[in-house]
Amino acid sequence: MPEGKTPGAKRPRIPALANEIAKFAVVGGFGVAVNFAVFNLCRTATQLTVEKCSFAGTSAAIFANYLGFRYYTYRDRQRRGHAREFSFFVLFSVVGLAIENGVLYSATNWFGWNSGLQSNLFKGLGIAVATCFRFCSYRTWVFRARTDTVGSRAGSPADG
Repeated sequence: MPEGKTPGAKRPRIPALANEIAKFAVVGGFGVAVNFAVFNLCRTATQLTVEKCSFAGTSAAIFANYLGFRYYTYRDRQRRGHAREFSFFVLFSVVGLAIENGVLYSATNWFGWNSGLQSNLFKGLGIAVATCFRFCSYRTWVFRARTDTVGSRAGSPADG
């Protein structure tokens, strides 16, 4: 046994932000799978434009992700009323949808990159850019950390 280690000793706690990012990634990964599945099914089974298929995929993922974020990633965060929380979630998700689909639209319509592979690559790039925005906005505005006292945020990354 390594020196300084005792049997049954607990591992160091994962910093709160790293834990939050990991949980966000799990839920987000499921959302990405839903997004791509609906997008590619729509592309192959319909005559809709790439942008409309992407909108359908992203919309399906938004609603799937809300449940995962509320009841897994941010289950310990305060609730400000379901309607208000869901409204904020949808608002920031729509901005993310615009970012994601703006990248795909640009690739498709400005550069003519419209093959199945190109569409999926640029959709993935759009998802990556939009994910950064979503993570920051969800944790800051939708699923806010609990506040114990005015000006003090419990559960913040600094609380480790």
